[in-house]
Amino acid sequence: MIEREQPLGISPGGVPVVADVDVVVIGGGPGGFAAALRARREGCTVVMVERFDMPGGVHTSGLQGAANTGVGGIHTELMDRFDREGCLYTADEISLPDWAGNPLAHYDHYLAPGSPFKRTSFNPDGAGNVMVRMLEEAGVQAIYGASFVDVEMDRDGEGRRITHAIIETVAGRQALRGRVFVEGTGTAEVVARCGAPFVSGGGRQPETVTADPEQRPIPGGLLWIMNGVDFAQTAAYQRQENDPTLSRLINKARAAGDIPPELYRPRMDGGKNVYGEHYIGHPTVDMSPIHGPGSFILWQNVPYEWALHMDEDAAHASRAKVELRRLIHAEARFLTKYVPGFQNAVIAHVGRYVGVRDGRHPIGEYVFSIDDARQERRFPDAVTRPMTKTFFWDAYRKYTFEVPYRCFLPKEVNNLLLTGASLSFTFETIFMVMRNFPWCTQTGEIAGLAAARSVQAGITPKQLPWTEPLF
Repeated sequence: MIEREQPLGISPGGVPVVADVDVVVIGGGPGGFAAALRARREGCTVVMVERFDMPGGVHTSGLQGAANTGVGGIHTELMDRFDREGCLYTADEISLPDWAGNPLAHYDHYLAPGSPFKRTSFNPDGAGNVMVRMLEEAGVQAIYGASFVDVEMDRDGEGRRITHAIIETVAGRQALRGRVFVEGTGTAEVVARCGAPFVSGGGRQPETVTADPEQRPIPGGLLWIMNGVDFAQTAAYQRQENDPTLSRLINKARAAGDIPPELYRPRMDGGKNVYGEHYIGHPTVDMSPIHGPGSFILWQNVPYEWALHMDEDAAHASRAKVELRRLIHAEARFLTKYVPGFQNAVIAHVGRYVGVRDGRHPIGEYVFSIDDARQERRFPDAVTRPMTKTFFWDAYRKYTFEVPYRCFLPKEVNNLLLTGASLSFTFETIFMVMRNFPWCTQTGEIAGLAAARSVQAGITPKQLPWTEPLF
C-alpha cells in the first residue's frame, strides 16, 4: 500500500502545508517555467504550480506554438532543445508557395505575394513534454492539475508579504509555504488575491469597468488545429474565382444559414475602438501552418462587442468557453462544406483554454508606458540591455528602450515578483509587443534570478539592488 505524504504542518488559515521551499512559482507559462528553472539552477528549493498537465501556457496548452530565434538564456536553450527533439516545423515558399501575402495568413498576410518566407512553429504537445523533462532534470517540484485559489499574508513593515499560496488539488486544499513567490499566471491572479492594485483589461481601474466601448478589453481567443488541409486547392480557388478573402463563399454560407452572425463579422472602424483593427472583428479565415504539411492552426476570437473580462468575471469566462466552441464548430462545418481544400479536413485539437490578451495589469513600483518606449528611456535598474521592438500600433515603428527592474515589483507586496503579461506595464504596451514567448521567458528568468538572490541574501525582492542587465 502506498502511504500518503504527511503534511508539514498547518497554515494560519487551517490548511495542510505540503511544501516549505525558498521559491513558490504560481503558473507554468513561459514566465513561470523560466522562473522556476532559473531559481532552481541558482540553488533554491522550488515548487511550481500549474493548472494543466504541462508547462508553456498559451504556447502549449493554448496551442500557440510560435517558435522564435533564441534571444539568450533559457529561451535559446528551449528553442535548441525543441529542434533537437523534433518539435519544430518550418513552412516556406517551397512548401507553401501561395502563402506569403495571402489574406488568410495570420502572420504573413503583409508580405509581398510570392515572396520568400519562413514560418517556424513548435508542436505544442511535444514542446510541453520537453519542458516537463527540463523541470524534472533541474529538480523543480512541479504540481500539475492544481488550481491556485488564494494566499495567506502577514504584515511586513509598511507593506505585506505572502506566507502561503493556497491551491486546490485532487487531495483537497493545500498550502505552499515560501520565502519568495513568483506571479506566473499570465492574468495577475496572485496580485488580485493579495489585494494589490491593478488596472483591468481595457485600461481602466477595476471599480470603473463597464460595457462602455472605451473600456472593453482587447478580445481573447481560442486556438484550434485542423489536419488534412490541401491549401494548394484553396489558393487555386482564390485565384480562379478572384475571391482572396473567401467573401463569396462566406456570403453564400451566410445566406444559407450556415454561418452565425458572430463568425466572420466585419472589422470595426471609424474610431469606434482604441485598438485599430487588431483582433477587433474577424472577417475571414485566420490561420497559420503548424505541426507539418496539411496542418493549420486557426484563431477564433471573442467578439469585441461583448466586452468580456474573462479573467475577473466567472460568467464572462464561461460564456467565452461555450460560445467559442460553438463558433469553432460552425467554422469547421463551413470550411469542410464550402471551401476547396478543406473537404477532407478534420478538427485535430482545440486549445485547453481561452487565452486572455488583455487581463489585469498590476501597478508596480514603476509602470512602463508607451511613452517610455517612444522616448526610448534608459533606467539605472534596467533588466536588459537596450532592446529594439516593433510597435504595430505606431505604424510598425521600431523603438530602442530599456525596462526597469521595478516593473517586476508590485505595489504593497514585498516578496512577490511579476513576469510576462503580468508585468507592471500599461495595457497597450503589453498588447503591442511585450507578451510574446521570448520576452515572457526572459522575464521569468529575470524573476527567477531575483528570487534566488533575495533568498540567498535574506532580503525581499524590493530590497534587492539591481544594477546590471541580465540579457
